Amino acid sequence: MKISLLRRSNPLVILFLSVAAGPLCGQIRPAQPLPAERMVAEGVFEPTVESLTENYTCPEWFRDAKLGIWAHWSAQCVPEQGDWYARSMYVQGHKQYDVHIEQYGHPSEFGFMEIDNLWKADKWDPEALMELYKETGARYFVAMANHEDNFDAYDSKYHAWNSVNVGPKQDIIGTWARVARAHGMRFGVSNHSSHAWHWFQTAYGYDAEGPKAGVRYDAYRLTAADGKGKWWDGLDPQDLYGKPSIVIPDGFTTKQTAREWHDANNLPWTEAAPADNPEFTERWFFRLQDLMDTYKPDFVYLDNWDIPLGQAGLDIIAHYYNSNMARNSGKLDVVLTGKGFPKEKAAAVTPDYERSASRDISPVPFETGTCIGQWHYKKDIEYKSVRQVVQLFVDVVSKNGTMLLNIPQRGDGTIDDREIAFLKGFSAWTKVNGEGIFESRPWEVYGEGPTHVGRGRAQDAAIPYTQEDMRFTTKDGHLYVFVLALPNSAITVKSLANGADFVRSVKSIALVGSNETIRWHQTDGGLVIEKPETMPCEDVISFKIAWND
Repeated sequence: MKISLLRRSNPLVILFLSVAAGPLCGQIRPAQPLPAERMVAEGVFEPTVESLTENYTCPEWFRDAKLGIWAHWSAQCVPEQGDWYARSMYVQGHKQYDVHIEQYGHPSEFGFMEIDNLWKADKWDPEALMELYKETGARYFVAMANHEDNFDAYDSKYHAWNSVNVGPKQDIIGTWARVARAHGMRFGVSNHSSHAWHWFQTAYGYDAEGPKAGVRYDAYRLTAADGKGKWWDGLDPQDLYGKPSIVIPDGFTTKQTAREWHDANNLPWTEAAPADNPEFTERWFFRLQDLMDTYKPDFVYLDNWDIPLGQAGLDIIAHYYNSNMARNSGKLDVVLTGKGFPKEKAAAVTPDYERSASRDISPVPFETGTCIGQWHYKKDIEYKSVRQVVQLFVDVVSKNGTMLLNIPQRGDGTIDDREIAFLKGFSAWTKVNGEGIFESRPWEVYGEGPTHVGRGRAQDAAIPYTQEDMRFTTKDGHLYVFVLALPNSAITVKSLANGADFVRSVKSIALVGSNETIRWHQTDGGLVIEKPETMPCEDVISFKIAWND
């Protein structure tokens, strides 16, 4: 089906060197010139809040999926110091600044662009990793296309700082897409770069104290001309770091006050387009459109709390939905998630609850994005246990959600032995209990028990569930009861007491993953299930209940 296009004028005419073919060996391929106007695929979705919210419906495949695995992998994993390294290495007094000084040198001489070049992905084995991820039961896989560090992990037409030109010298997203789909999984990407214009302004700063006090960092002093004869010959550092727009002024003499200035001026999480840098907004649109049109992801995660960058965000969402429908005989088959959009815009996307979940059954499908550690790889960190993640997983699914679980990778592309052990333990659990998870739907109530969780980051710490805490799902006419702590006595399901609101006559009960005969009886106080003699797993167990007709 031919995709018709809606033209939206782009007031910018930005001139770059252009090339007709790919780069020669060892050469940087410059970014292509930005088109003079945005081309938005026409269709049901107009690039307005009203049209997006009235027409978007989350597809059933996502409701069935329940589990995705996320590779939140970029050059920021190279130092193995966790999240936001690219920003914090430029903040004197921050522990990541101290690590950078010790491992690499001063950021005026060895900035983050050099870390991009160190990201070689030389031990990356996507086939082996995808085998591990597939074993968990995950139905989709998501790869990070870019982060706030403004580096594209794909063959980016409109941004020369990309993984084909620099670092791995390969198309990371293209490889992930091929491997995931070969394993029968849906493929998705995450896009975080709309904040780069303010998040990365620390690279223009300086030390307020010490022997290099007042010496500006690399973003401030390097120009494209300085790359002559170097590995980055043909690249402009300001295209990576963003044009200077919120640069700390001279005169700070303590690292504490300088850090406070950065946090107050360029850290606040704004979704607005930079008024003094319209080029950034246009480039963001075309970079994301290129990503969507080239790799045709089934899923796009936007790391945004509102539709990003004004009209450009409305345009790209409409384009994504319409272009998919044009390829899919008029049916929308893709998912786009955003984090906590304002109420009047929330229905334009599938909501993502970062490291949290819904308080109750959500009227629309949602996603919980979470991680076993930090988003970017951090060595020697304590990971969440299989039990902790399984408990969150069951809670999310019972409330009409799907979990996207990040497994951090080292810069070289490997995961560590503890992560492998986690994946094997988690896979063992889903093999036993996945029957009541995948393709399931919420029941009349999500569960019962004294321990309640919801929005917020409580899931980062272990939650002291008891055997009275249960979660419910339904599938193929059966009710599944998940007990969130291994029982040490009989289990009483109060929601299934005689005379309860949603109770029906119980025909049979089976312990999922076991052939043991389960004894039970229904009373005015609840459905009493005798403690099984043998547990089929070490963590959450589940019971399958059949009703009398």
